[in-house]
Amino acid sequence: MRPGQPLLAARGAGRRFGQTTALHPVDLELWEGEGLALVGANGAGKSTLLSLLAGALEPSMGGIDRRNGVRVGWAPQRPAQYGRLSARENLELFARLEGEPDPEEASARLLTEFDLPGKASPSANLSVGNRQRLNLAIAFLGRPDVLLLDEPTAALDPEQRRRLWERVSALREAGGAFAFATQNLDEIERHADRVAALRDGRLVFVGPAEEYDRSQTDTLFA
Repeated sequence: MRPGQPLLAARGAGRRFGQTTALHPVDLELWEGEGLALVGANGAGKSTLLSLLAGALEPSMGGIDRRNGVRVGWAPQRPAQYGRLSARENLELFARLEGEPDPEEASARLLTEFDLPGKASPSANLSVGNRQRLNLAIAFLGRPDVLLLDEPTAALDPEQRRRLWERVSALREAGGAFAFATQNLDEIERHADRVAALRDGRLVFVGPAEEYDRSQTDTLFA
């Protein structure tokens, strides 16, 4: 047990959809300077857990604790943006919602950092990769202390992946933390301090990345 309070924690948090339990009660903490990988097959509960931690879903049981003042940025697996608005307009809108003091400056900065088009074309017309980059840029609004990323690199080219992980690493080095769902073993080895493995909505392993048994991979990702 670590001293102090985690940045973010699930305390017996679970979620039901009707009669189906998508996530059985989970206890999981995210600490300063930590990278946590969530692994498991499709439907294992990774996205549900991230949505609960982000506050996008209410737990059906248990709860989520957030250290006072901690800001959370969330990039869901399916980009959450307004298709009729341009990339710039989406960023300005979400910047206002996140309380950015200068939404236009924040939008311009992230357009540049994520190499997004500044023209007034609707974001629905963007390529899959650009929509994902916009999704990630929105997560960085409000200067978050914690990033929750659901399959963040799935639609990114190698250069954009490298740049994303540089930004995420900078946040961690500044005392922040991140959790990311992935099926990429290389990303686990490179970026995760701990691994949380889910199977059929249940947490079946939590521990240091170097202790994660890669022989489980065939079972988890079956």
